[in-house]
Amino acid sequence: MGARSKARKRAVDVLYEAGQRDGDVLQTLKDRLAQGDPPVPEYAVELVEGVVAHRVRIDELLSTYAEEWTLDRMPPVDLAILRLGTYELLWRDDVPDAVAVSEAVELASSLSTDESPAFVNGLLARLLSLKPSLAV
Repeated sequence: MGARSKARKRAVDVLYEAGQRDGDVLQTLKDRLAQGDPPVPEYAVELVEGVVAHRVRIDELLSTYAEEWTLDRMPPVDLAILRLGTYELLWRDDVPDAVAVSEAVELASSLSTDESPAFVNGLLARLLSLKPSLAV
């Protein structure tokens, strides 16, 4: 697993943990940085901070394009992965679109249900197809 893939996994861990505790994501990140084990790579910090900075728009997009799924109905780990994937897809110019989608699908494969990779792929692919017309 490459350095960025590990950082993505760690970012999902932080997002998921904060979501499960109904806690502040940045405080959870700060706590994990202070703990230091396992380490939180700089790219994971950038990802978590980016998701937090764009969370309202990310959640709006996910709510709009997840057909028949509300954010509350999504498995929490899938929601964390989708938030991360959407952030990379729409706001990280240094990450190729195909990489953003495939990395999110890989995380869903390793961390969630059997149905999750297809769900994550479908929703992110929909956002990718709409990317030129989305106001971000």
